Amino acid sequence: MLACLVHAEPEHRPSMPPEDRGTRVPLDNDAPPQRKPGFSGSPLGKLGVGGDLPYLVALESLLVPGIAVALGMLVSPQDPLGTHADFHWAWLAPVIVALRYGPVAGLGAAAILLLAWVALNLSHMDQFPQVFFLGGLITVMLVGEFSSLWRARTRRAEAVQFYLDQRLEHLIRQYYLLRLSHDRLEQELIGRPMSMRDALKTLRGLGAAGDDAQILLRLLAQYCQISSAALYPVHDDRIEKTAVATIGSPVGADTKDPLLAQALETRTLCHVVQATVRQEATRYLVAAPLLDIGGEVYALLLIDELPFFALQDENLQTINLLLGYYTDGLSTQALAAPLLGKVPACPPEFAFELQRLWRMHENTQVPSIVVALEFNQEAIRRDLPQQFLRLKRLMDESWAIEGEKRQILAVLMPLGESSTAEGFIARLEEWIHRKESTSLAQAGIYPHQLPLAASGGPLPMLQKLQQLAHA
Repeated sequence: MLACLVHAEPEHRPSMPPEDRGTRVPLDNDAPPQRKPGFSGSPLGKLGVGGDLPYLVALESLLVPGIAVALGMLVSPQDPLGTHADFHWAWLAPVIVALRYGPVAGLGAAAILLLAWVALNLSHMDQFPQVFFLGGLITVMLVGEFSSLWRARTRRAEAVQFYLDQRLEHLIRQYYLLRLSHDRLEQELIGRPMSMRDALKTLRGLGAAGDDAQILLRLLAQYCQISSAALYPVHDDRIEKTAVATIGSPVGADTKDPLLAQALETRTLCHVVQATVRQEATRYLVAAPLLDIGGEVYALLLIDELPFFALQDENLQTINLLLGYYTDGLSTQALAAPLLGKVPACPPEFAFELQRLWRMHENTQVPSIVVALEFNQEAIRRDLPQQFLRLKRLMDESWAIEGEKRQILAVLMPLGESSTAEGFIARLEEWIHRKESTSLAQAGIYPHQLPLAASGGPLPMLQKLQQLAHA
């Protein structure tokens, strides 16, 4: 039974067809996951890429031209900078620095060459090579501007890719949980006191408080047959000694345990078979980290007692996915809380996504847009808002706002701009024409395009949508 845990993909799983195996969550990860370079800070701040470390930039701006001057003195002591040579090799150093860090760092490296020339020619200041330094500075400036342009484009592309990776992981988790909920027959749940649907409903309302953490453990114990486990908070990759929730009689947190250290390092669920393969002794059966939206560990679940037949791949995978669903809810609550305090009627998912996209726009200028579909009383009577809600794209978030005389269906389109909104509206126009042989305006539907960049922030955007509904 335990041998199946060593393999990342079993040969046959009745509850998950072969075509869906690409969406499963791997449990065996010997190598740590690839971390996104440059993303640091708070979870929401990870959507923007920070700059290079200032002391490293300053160090390279000093060392690279310094090495160039030293090599010049070794090769040609009479003219270390090559001011009279056919090719000015010394200027390659500032050019390299400018390509790597931009024009400011390049000018700093050029200043080192200037200081080197002054130090070597104190008695010949009247022979200052003006053309030599003017041409070099122009070259460094051009190269630096080129570097800045492409570095900005690279940061924007990385931010978009990081956002898409987050959404893909979230959709994969949601899809697999729904498959578990709908595909399992009643006879497969005889030994479990609740269904997956009940588990998801319970997790949706949980927060980060101690009582809610205890409810999470009880839920895992009921659904995944956990006998003894504890949930420990983690700060800066250091696990605290006091558990926020326990079930059974856990053995306590051992910070030197190899399974615990592996879970913190790889940020993935680790189990006893992985430690056994490496011939390491561990006191735990499972160590599962709880990750925030930025991939940082803020809690760790340590399981030290589990029925033998429950220690199998499917059950461990279910533990991992339920924890992921719980942490998704915590991230949504934390990041959407400021907006929900001002606009309580807004769905948490809509506010959460709007906040993330606004931060991404601030850091990388990546656009997003909201399409507000206004329905009059006739359109509402024919239930068109609900029908249009089913036509939104997979990544979009929606918010139906009820007004006295109209209803607004706000559709948030991540990474979209005016052309994206126009394409969506054209698709709606085609759908209504095919269904009722009429146009959107004739059906009592009036679209509004609200670019996120022009809104002034998430809160003004939500207030604008409410004004549309209650005008």
